[in-house]
Amino acid sequence: MYVCMTKIKETSTNQDNRKNTLTQCPVTYTLGKIGGRWKPIIIYNLLSGTKRYSELKRLIPAITEKMLIQHLKELEVHNLVIRKSLPVVPPYVEYSLTDAGKALKPVLDAMVSWAQYNRETAPVQLHKLPEEQLQ
Repeated sequence: MYVCMTKIKETSTNQDNRKNTLTQCPVTYTLGKIGGRWKPIIIYNLLSGTKRYSELKRLIPAITEKMLIQHLKELEVHNLVIRKSLPVVPPYVEYSLTDAGKALKPVLDAMVSWAQYNRETAPVQLHKLPEEQLQ
């Protein structure tokens, strides 16, 4: 099987800027860890305590299984979530937040406050948004 991969030019200014932004800008660093549609929702649901995979899936019905698994793995790699596999029959897995994950509570609370304020002061009319922003 032939796979064509694009080689990244290691000495490019764009690559240097990207590396510097990811390591030096706190906002970009944080968004790199928790950014996206589902990660903040997963973290928010784990703030109330340990959850089994099926509980998370039930709490976030719009997420696909593939995305939930992928984001849980990424959150685990970023040391925000602990995955504990319990050796029982049938086996199941529990997810909980690390101390770093729990420390995101004020960040998520601030996002909730901002959203509530912004919705009241500047309501968005969904029918005026371009279609690609609604997906």
